[in-house]
Amino acid sequence: MNLQTFILGDLQTNCYLLDNGQEALIIDPADDGDFLNEELSRQNLSLKAVLLTHGHFDHCLGLLSLATAWPKLPIMLHSADNFLITQAQNSARHWMDREIDPVPKANQALSDGQIIKLGKETLKVIHTPGHTPGGIALLSEKQDNDETYLFTGDTLFADGVGRTDFAYSNHQDLLKSLSKLKKLKKDGFYSLALPGHGRSFY
Repeated sequence: MNLQTFILGDLQTNCYLLDNGQEALIIDPADDGDFLNEELSRQNLSLKAVLLTHGHFDHCLGLLSLATAWPKLPIMLHSADNFLITQAQNSARHWMDREIDPVPKANQALSDGQIIKLGKETLKVIHTPGHTPGGIALLSEKQDNDETYLFTGDTLFADGVGRTDFAYSNHQDLLKSLSKLKKLKKDGFYSLALPGHGRSFY
């Protein structure tokens, strides 16, 4: 599985493009779907699905361009964050002080333990509530370079953890989610963590 990282948007969101040479998955398209469509075309990749680690606007504003270019595109999000993606346009308008295109709703629900396939490769969904109720991480199998990836969204960063001062956040849930990720690391399930913002870390 090939992994590319793009840092997109005003909030410098990490967008991850995974492909097997033919099909691709996008994790968190941030707010530059046009750029991602250009990359898919340039690399001759077919977009299979978009996976959202959570529903915050800085992770999903690029959806409209992708959904327009790829009819019937699966947009996958944990159902507990549906309310956030519904509010994404208004939230972006508030925080960024500019007009924002509408954000398509998710059309497929992610659940804890679910397996997402890309050819022979797999990603396992791990529910990590706290920062948001429907936050998830995605765990990959071992790659050719012997790395195992954990896409942590905004739950865990190289130098900190997700904020829990929103009305819908829950600090105790975040601590439980962090313990879950710590155990995965201790048990050797991943070697490289890839967060929603900032640098990757071991």
